[in-house]
Amino acid sequence: MRLQESGEMYLETILVLSHKKESVRSLDIAEEMGFSKPSVSRAVGLLKSGGFIEVDPNGYITLTKDGKAVAEKIYERHNVLTEFFRKLGVKEKTAVDDACKIEHDISDESFKAIKKFVKNN
Repeated sequence: MRLQESGEMYLETILVLSHKKESVRSLDIAEEMGFSKPSVSRAVGLLKSGGFIEVDPNGYITLTKDGKAVAEKIYERHNVLTEFFRKLGVKEKTAVDDACKIEHDISDESFKAIKKFVKNN
């Protein structure tokens, strides 16, 4: 199953929340992303059927191996791109917002080059 940008955002949000909280539920995701509970419920169902997350009987959500791989890739891209823009002198909020837009579309080749640049500067 090919994920769209929104699916990647949900996985990234679950990853970030799992670093902050012991357990993650749909309500946590809705609050973090500012989405309605029905929208999150639909997305959770799609991510579950795609094999990216598991939901236990109590509603606790965990990333599968595949889900975690996607989430970590997007989260790394977000952090590296944010740092790249900061190094260019872009204001913090703009750097974060632009990184969030670009992280889903940038090619692996360009990302690797930016990551190397950020690491060396």
